[in-house]
Amino acid sequence: MSTTDTVRHSTAAQPARTVKTAGARMTALARAELALLGRNKATMFTALVLPAMLTFAMSSAVKEMELKDTGLSVGTVLLPGALGYALLFAVYSTLVGVFVVRREELVLKRLRTGELRDTEILAGASLPAVAIGLAQCVVLAVGCTLALDIPAPRAGWLALAGILLGVVMSCALAATTAAFTRSAEGAQISVMPLMLVSMAGSGMVVPLDVIPERIASVCELLPLTPVIGLIRNGWTGGASAGETFGQLAVVMAWTMISVFAVQRRFPWEPRR
Repeated sequence: MSTTDTVRHSTAAQPARTVKTAGARMTALARAELALLGRNKATMFTALVLPAMLTFAMSSAVKEMELKDTGLSVGTVLLPGALGYALLFAVYSTLVGVFVVRREELVLKRLRTGELRDTEILAGASLPAVAIGLAQCVVLAVGCTLALDIPAPRAGWLALAGILLGVVMSCALAATTAAFTRSAEGAQISVMPLMLVSMAGSGMVVPLDVIPERIASVCELLPLTPVIGLIRNGWTGGASAGETFGQLAVVMAWTMISVFAVQRRFPWEPRR
């Protein structure tokens, strides 16, 4: 092999080594974060138990709803709501606490002095919660399907897109919320507005089809509404191209706004 070929081979191989190194750094951080999460019993209870408990508690109310003219069933109301709970509790709420606590303990500041980039720090710290959230979605989807005799998704790609986009958006929203949260105790309160608004107006408990049109048009702009809509439409197959595009646009808009806010306002040292 000539000297020129050797240089070209080395240059071509360099990006692959860089990607592998970044992945290794994030994986190591994710393993450490998973160990810390496993020791926090309150967080694990919130992430693993609450979504199923709330879904079960919601079932009696959904059975009393008038769903005949909506094309929905008890199952297609409960299942997207259950996955929404998983995103809120296993991903969003968990990550707000993780980011705030690690920042207040100066962990994030110390990580920035090493090889990890800012995006790698946030992404690596998010991986355990994301894995738990996705696992919860799978368990809840299978459980609801078997318990409520729900047929297979008619447009599975829509449901999958809703879940994945919902995970990414939840991570971005968590980092944004953490940026405005001063303490670990405050994190328990700062997550409540989004969680309460989402549960009340994003179609998780009451589908937008059964509420007044003017209120529904406002609720459609909430962060989690399009995610629930995509998941529900994935099972029912009742989405037009225009409706799907609108839902995707709202999710992407909230995600980009959150990413921009994190880039501009996320503090890496304790807030005083």
